[in-house]
Amino acid sequence: MRVLVLGGTKFLSKAVATELVRRGHDVLCAARGASGDVPEGARLIRVDRNDPDGFAPLVDERFDSVIDVATMSLTWVNEALQALAANAGHWTFVSTISVYADNETLGQDATGPTVRPLEDADAPTTPSADPSAYGRIKVASENRVREALGDRAFIPRPGLITGFEDWSDRFGYWPARFFRGGRAVVPDAPGQPAQFVDVLDLANWIVEAAEQRLAGTFDAIGPVSQLNDVLAEVAEVAGQDIELVPVAEDVLTKAEVKPWAGPRSLPLWVPGMHGMLAHDHRPAADAGLRNRSLGDATRAALENEQRLGLERERRSGLTREEEAEVLRLL
Repeated sequence: MRVLVLGGTKFLSKAVATELVRRGHDVLCAARGASGDVPEGARLIRVDRNDPDGFAPLVDERFDSVIDVATMSLTWVNEALQALAANAGHWTFVSTISVYADNETLGQDATGPTVRPLEDADAPTTPSADPSAYGRIKVASENRVREALGDRAFIPRPGLITGFEDWSDRFGYWPARFFRGGRAVVPDAPGQPAQFVDVLDLANWIVEAAEQRLAGTFDAIGPVSQLNDVLAEVAEVAGQDIELVPVAEDVLTKAEVKPWAGPRSLPLWVPGMHGMLAHDHRPAADAGLRNRSLGDATRAALENEQRLGLERERRSGLTREEEAEVLRLL
């Protein structure tokens, strides 16, 4: 196949381009090249999606498949479709599990209600910096892709993506923390589910979907586990003489520990939003998504953390000092 990856220089889009090359496809990556290099064997064409004429170098080009991972810009999606959709055999738009309006109900699938889409009139011309707009931008983008491509459109909605080149710390914090050993604060959240998908597993599925012309919308996620079981297994795989110290949710809240992500947070902890990490993985599994074990995902995440630097300043999690403050409250 002749495939265009919009991106191809970091994380998921790079993993997709790498897998396409490995399978022998002709891969062109459209990017500025500012975030890194494209995989060996792929070709880079410099495209700036903030430029209204950014797709000019690709006018009249034909591709068997186009794969787009645009995150926070409806304008980017609209302009890509205008320039490329007519000559694309298949189109993948990577959306997000954040499109759902209900984050409490367990077991939802891709038919669940979504948030209100962002209107074109409200869309900034460059990527939005407003996290609250993320789901609305993705819903609007999905709608545009379906309108333009119909049964040539494949829309995976990933949940938490882990593994190689993940910089978010939303999963990697845990194997990195447990590898350090000692007394580790974990949320005492009985009954809370947890879900993830490894970036290489997701990339493999996206490539297979392009090869097979798979169409439809799917929650791209692995099986549901219990958070306490997940953290215990991650500790067993990554830990070095580690003691897990469960801390009640009300104590964490009083200590100003935030859930999910960001500074002074405990990743994977989502009080009041359990449905976000408990979607039905079976439709994606039936359509070909194969998920590695938690142990293998933990080892991949730990290798990534060691590559990035275990003692680096983190985007999510507790610092040593912050964790010590919480432990002193017990």
